[in-house]
Amino acid sequence: MRKLLGFFKSYRLQATAAPLFKFMEATLELIVPLIISSIIDTGIAARDTGFIVSRGLILVLFAVVGFALSATAQYFSARSAIGVCASVRQALFDKIQRFDFTRLDETGASTLETRLTSDVNALETGINLTLRLLLRSPFVVFGAMIVAFTIDAKCALIFALVIAVLLAIVFLILFASVPRHTLVQRELDSITRAARENLAGVRVIRAFGLEESEKAEFSERSARLEKRQLAVGRISAKLNPATLVAVNIAAIILIYSGALRVDGGVLTQGKVVALYNLLAQILVELVKTATLVITLSRSAASLKRINAVLDSPEGEKGGGAIPKNDAPRGRIEFKNVGFTYKNAGAPSLCDISFVAESGQKIGVIGGTGSGKSTLAGLIAGFYYATDGEVLIDGVNVREFDSEALTERVSVVPQRAALIEGSIRTNLLMGKKDANDAELIKALETAQAAEFVNRLENGLDASVVRGGANFSGGQKQRLSIARALVKPSEILILDDSMSALDHATDAKLRRVLDEQTEKRTLVMITQRAVSIMDADLIIVLDEGQCVGMGRHNELLDSCRVYREIYEMQTGGEGVLPA
Repeated sequence: MRKLLGFFKSYRLQATAAPLFKFMEATLELIVPLIISSIIDTGIAARDTGFIVSRGLILVLFAVVGFALSATAQYFSARSAIGVCASVRQALFDKIQRFDFTRLDETGASTLETRLTSDVNALETGINLTLRLLLRSPFVVFGAMIVAFTIDAKCALIFALVIAVLLAIVFLILFASVPRHTLVQRELDSITRAARENLAGVRVIRAFGLEESEKAEFSERSARLEKRQLAVGRISAKLNPATLVAVNIAAIILIYSGALRVDGGVLTQGKVVALYNLLAQILVELVKTATLVITLSRSAASLKRINAVLDSPEGEKGGGAIPKNDAPRGRIEFKNVGFTYKNAGAPSLCDISFVAESGQKIGVIGGTGSGKSTLAGLIAGFYYATDGEVLIDGVNVREFDSEALTERVSVVPQRAALIEGSIRTNLLMGKKDANDAELIKALETAQAAEFVNRLENGLDASVVRGGANFSGGQKQRLSIARALVKPSEILILDDSMSALDHATDAKLRRVLDEQTEKRTLVMITQRAVSIMDADLIIVLDEGQCVGMGRHNELLDSCRVYREIYEMQTGGEGVLPA
């Protein structure tokens, strides 16, 4: 809660004005029963039309002023709730952007999506209702009781008793519902994750004919969510009937005892009506409180989940070290490097050692799950080695200044990821001030210029979310062009040419080879032919380096590499020694 209050700094005026205007509106409401009492006891009893009309006009004035006060309070509470939650959402997004890859893997994308959307929306509703009702409703309830004591102390004891009973009901239901709202949000996480995975892998699911099983699993998750929501709903649904029963019993007792006191001449009819109106006001406010309690219980669960993200450690960050000016740019060195993902059962890389000099072409090959992408992530600083050292230009990646490392390394990930916008905006992610000539050159190098030029708007052609309006090969070429725009010393292609046909692949490799004098090229692939001419080929198998050297050397010395090569080419095309 203290963390949430920090977000109110820019909205102190709105957050203060909203309950203040509601407080004034409530004050007017408490005066209304007394005016009605005077109309009955004085105006109607004396048949004084002028008195009745004057008091009636006061009631009309109170209604107009009360409406204005309520609308103003609503405006300020909405402004405050929306503004505060916008700040919370921004803080969450900023926090997530600072998470390292380990933290992102551990938390999960679906969970973070729920925090940014559903949880923040629930918090916004809670803040809005809190500013309008949290002070107003208790003020009306206890104010009505105080006014009742000024009218008749004996009848007012009924108010005190019913308020105590109602508070007990509210707190019991609140205590029972808050933990269950947390469980509901967890199930919502599960639903979001399942939907996200299905949408991302819809082609795979259809290819294997798993639609029915996925439907059944999603239905099961939905049923669990429905069950938990119904459980919370049953508890929350008891609030209104319980409060209505308590208040109506109190109303019966009040009317009965009031009638006896009127008959005894202790009370007037107008005062009994005033007491009943005050009791009705308490009922209305407690119904509002019931809504507030249900909303606050969900908001409290959402706030707890939001704080869990805001308070979670961001993970390990790089240091502030920068290589010396005379250090070789683009040099990569692995010293007995091992890496294990958090909570993984086995290491992904074990005892990897090699040196890639500036301007060399390094090939990394191996089967699925052999650790190729993990090796790329260690070079780029996405993860830090759990054993040994990864050095870029003589500086340990763990100690490397993160911005300086980002400038030195360009990565084209295994899965081509394009951002919604245009081709130009995607390419400019590599270098914000790049001119058209630089963009076109990068497209030509990546063998993407041909299809981009055919588009109606060329560089300004639209890119839909995820680049769904381009084929897999086109997305990969655009991703490579984006990396080439960036003037980095190390370029990592993480199996990022898998969707290209062999002719385009060959053209692209030939152009990239011409640029190896300018940058170190790390090519991760499952195609042996793509790295036959590499200066150094690293062969991985289940996280182990089972071979290292040039193409011809590995054909003689490494069984795994030879099997991959022969399976793909039939053993033809051995390079001259």
